[in-house]
Amino acid sequence: MNLLNSTYSDSFSQSEPTLRATPQKKQVISVPVNKPVEHLVCFSHLRWNFVYQRPQHLLSRASQHWQIWFIEEPIYGSETRMDCCAVNDRLTVVVPHLPHGTRPDEAIYHQRTMVDQFLAQQNIHEFIAWYYTPMALAFSEHLTPRLTVYDCMDELSAFQGAPPSLLRQEEILLKRADLVFTGGFSLYEAKQSRHESVFAFPSSIDHKHFCQARQSMAEPADLSGIPSPRIGFSGVIDERLNLTLLNELADRRPDWQFVLLGPVVKIDPNTLPRKANIHYLGMKAYDDLPGYFSHWDVAMMPFAINEATRYISPTKTPEYLAAGLPVVSTPIRDVVRTYGEWAQVFITDSAFTFEQAIEKALRSRRLDAWTAVDTYLLGNTWDHTWSAMQRIMQSRLAVVTDQ
Repeated sequence: MNLLNSTYSDSFSQSEPTLRATPQKKQVISVPVNKPVEHLVCFSHLRWNFVYQRPQHLLSRASQHWQIWFIEEPIYGSETRMDCCAVNDRLTVVVPHLPHGTRPDEAIYHQRTMVDQFLAQQNIHEFIAWYYTPMALAFSEHLTPRLTVYDCMDELSAFQGAPPSLLRQEEILLKRADLVFTGGFSLYEAKQSRHESVFAFPSSIDHKHFCQARQSMAEPADLSGIPSPRIGFSGVIDERLNLTLLNELADRRPDWQFVLLGPVVKIDPNTLPRKANIHYLGMKAYDDLPGYFSHWDVAMMPFAINEATRYISPTKTPEYLAAGLPVVSTPIRDVVRTYGEWAQVFITDSAFTFEQAIEKALRSRRLDAWTAVDTYLLGNTWDHTWSAMQRIMQSRLAVVTDQ
């Protein structure tokens, strides 16, 4: 096995003709085996215009090597069509639309037909298939990519609302994939016995972007009226957060302000703790995050310890650290093993000890003591991670081309 220690907008412009789901005869196209691969087709359960995270970081960089087609899950509305929106001249988001009430089997048929029509329309024959969700195999298993990559960024089967067939579909994907990348070391350990070419690529960092927060930046308007000290969290607010812990902390320290950035997903917003010192500011653009981080005192990661967090490797850990923020976290395995020995990271598991850790973090924020942190972060950037992935993919492409 291999281990590399580098570690929603539903509205898209119609920039391509509507693709109608009509039966098509399968065409057999002869393509020279040695023709270069110029396209990468990604099947994702996440939307490109949602939280900017691993898929955006990696595929933006991949677009320097291949033309990227990012195919999302369908949006349900009034008609069947496929919309395209160019992010730039090298990366296009592709969104299927299906009518409300479409049966699951019909949805698979329509997506398969639309994908086939789209690939034919764009003259895409030699390509890399990149999967973020095994469920996409239901409508893409008939395709014959030159290389298949499964970038397993989360254990999706453990998430709330996961389809019962996900594990079975993942088993099929693991048999088809040439390469498996994992979003953390715990995921690597869970997958390494199930595939012969598994590589760990934990959460990386856009260091230059988040390091801006160490300088004086303009204070965001919705933050300016919140007094200090400010303890912040940025990310998706869902079943992975320990809301009971957050509620207890707010009760214990009414003089502290808890600021949360991010969308509320899969949970009822009415279940969120509501206190005068808890502030939900909503989802923010990726470019705006350093401005918020610059005006926080401590970053927190109050994750629940459950099946949904068993394999996570939070991207926010290195982002907070690059911003010069001490981090207080519950004992997420990949956080403990990677950052647990650092003086700037505090690991704790109860409201009382979380409070104590925040107090220590508020007293110990010294940017002059972060040399080792910065050395690590600079060696684990998204640029480095993508470069390593790309080398592995090119090497495997050479092998499958010769076969």
